[in-house]
Amino acid sequence: MKKLVVGILAAAMVGTLFSGSVMAESVAEEAALLPGGGSNIIYIITPSTSNPFFNTEQVVGSAKAEELGYEVKCFSHDDDAAKQLEYFEAAITDKAAAIICDNAGADASVEAVQKAYDAGIPTFLIDREINESGIAISQIVADNAQGAAAIAECWVEAMDYGGKYAELLGLESDTNCWVRSENYHAVIDEYEDFEMVAQQSANWDQTEAYEKTEAILQANPDLNGIICGNDTMACGAVQACIDAGRDDIKIIGLDGSDEAANYIKSGNLVGTALQQIAKITETAVEQADAYLKGTAPAEEKQLVECVAITADNVDKLSAFVYTE
Repeated sequence: MKKLVVGILAAAMVGTLFSGSVMAESVAEEAALLPGGGSNIIYIITPSTSNPFFNTEQVVGSAKAEELGYEVKCFSHDDDAAKQLEYFEAAITDKAAAIICDNAGADASVEAVQKAYDAGIPTFLIDREINESGIAISQIVADNAQGAAAIAECWVEAMDYGGKYAELLGLESDTNCWVRSENYHAVIDEYEDFEMVAQQSANWDQTEAYEKTEAILQANPDLNGIICGNDTMACGAVQACIDAGRDDIKIIGLDGSDEAANYIKSGNLVGTALQQIAKITETAVEQADAYLKGTAPAEEKQLVECVAITADNVDKLSAFVYTE
């Protein structure tokens, strides 16, 4: 009987210790969540809103955050990491609850996100990743690899599986620039009748893309197609081709903008891959709200599938939203 009582007491003690351990672990996990700065302000920091894609991030993000009861402050870093750091520091001074950011460079943005993390302010990245894990709460991006490959397939078909083409790259410090380019080529390079005659960066910019396309057309009068890292550059390339009397050139972009959709409808653009940026931004704001209330996202890195947009389905696209 003595042994039995001792055994029961020992088991009870182990159970109590185990229970206490689990509770301590649970408390530790809760404590690991960043508290936010203490205010009710959400900062939304993006590249220039002269690009409708980035403007959509601020418009949609602000609307969702205000709907959830937050005050919102929006800023554009213009792809300048130093300027971006200033806005992060302003958010820290402002005791921001959270930061939503489309960052200014995969490596260059790590310092800013780390500063916010160290100040207890959670950052939720959209559209572009950084080359560091564990300091942003989530990194929600379009599946650029899948989207680029999908629209490249449409372009290859439109080009009749061969021809001379040029490529306009985006900002070369941006991870998306190379993910898109590599996956365009993963499809195109399977066909031996393609020849790339020029590859230049137009830095995601429409005016720069127009000027680069003008020069490429002059140097390559037998050009058949152009692949562009985003819609802004694609629209610049399209307009340059129209102005040069070369509306036969097959062009693709990637974003899913309304301007690109209009060029698809007019037959001047083969297609684009829609990054569902409205959905991505809303998700980031919802995750920020949930996080501040005690629930962290299941994963930091999150991919959202792109939709290939051509003349067949362009009528279903509006303001970066695709409706089945």
